[in-house]
Amino acid sequence: MLPLEGITVVSLEQAVAAPFATRQLADLGARVIKIERPNTGDFARNYDTTVHGMSSHFVWLNRSKESVCLDLKQEESTIILDKILSQADVFVQNLAPGAVDRLGFSPSILKEKYPQLIICGISGYGSNGSYRDKKAYDLLIQCEAGLVSITGTDDNPSKSGISIADIAAGMYAYTGILTALLARHKTGKGTVIEVSMLEALAEWMGYPIYYSEYGGTDPKRTGSSHATIYPYGPFKTGDNKLVFMGIQNEREWAYFCEKVLESPDLAIDSQFISNSKRVSNRDILKPIIDSAFHKLNADQVIDLLEKAKIANARLNTVNDLVNHPQLRERNRWREVHSPVGTLKALLPPVTFEDLDVIMNPIPEVGEHTESVLKEFGIDTEKLQQSKKTDVLQN
Repeated sequence: MLPLEGITVVSLEQAVAAPFATRQLADLGARVIKIERPNTGDFARNYDTTVHGMSSHFVWLNRSKESVCLDLKQEESTIILDKILSQADVFVQNLAPGAVDRLGFSPSILKEKYPQLIICGISGYGSNGSYRDKKAYDLLIQCEAGLVSITGTDDNPSKSGISIADIAAGMYAYTGILTALLARHKTGKGTVIEVSMLEALAEWMGYPIYYSEYGGTDPKRTGSSHATIYPYGPFKTGDNKLVFMGIQNEREWAYFCEKVLESPDLAIDSQFISNSKRVSNRDILKPIIDSAFHKLNADQVIDLLEKAKIANARLNTVNDLVNHPQLRERNRWREVHSPVGTLKALLPPVTFEDLDVIMNPIPEVGEHTESVLKEFGIDTEKLQQSKKTDVLQN
């Protein structure tokens, strides 16, 4: 039996944050009923068409879910949703601020009607405060959280290459829901959870916050190097490739000087004898490292770093990741079905010794509308009438 088998999750979700949270619940066996707009569905379905006509975001986030289309502007559909919620364990939504309140599904109303229900709302800035109604997209939250100000180079501040604010919020929603399920097991009562993208990413900004607040300056943008540790980052080798490496302590620094640079005296040079000294004098130290690395190709440098037990990595492309030998050797790839055929999918990163995970198909828009509504007592006649009046559409 999977950990969340028997748990029903209903989600008014779109884009990334909420779908990421609920897909992880589905991975653990929860039944996830995804409520979508008629015809178009979750707008992330149309972000791109790169996966044999499907969106890469949607494929990533929506396996193992049931898609039900409801036009919640129609009273009949809100009645149907309420009936489904009456038998649900978890309700998740990341609609625009105030939207669920206007639909009649505010946390205060649902908590009173269904005390067993765990209610999770995900938003950009939270349910109160002057930023409450401000539009919140991932890039904009990265900017507001200060992440862009410390990412990139001196000349070009940059965002993260993935939707890190959405992912952070989705992760906290996921873990918050798991926590609430544990608490409900003890108390028998549901609860209300609120996750804001800004607050989720602010938590991940913990080290820069402390550095700035108590150090008096923000960490500098250093590209793919580290603002406060050196040597840490990319170095070019003789075959014009980049090798990334990181020195974490003085023991590693001594090994690096002796076994890689073949200059053991450098370890006790007063200019480089501590990390803070190396950071201050990186412009002096970098040419010394570059000179040693330029005599070798990337494979030779990595071999020396491995022998010295210095952390290192190659600069992989995304395609290199897909074909990464470690993922292959650990058998991390599976296949999932979809409306466009069988697709590759990575196993979730938490590996259980004695549990498998669910990796069921990615749904078409409204694929499960009729079956789910019949299950919840919507008779065939009412269903057909609803379709004729465009309240429900497959």
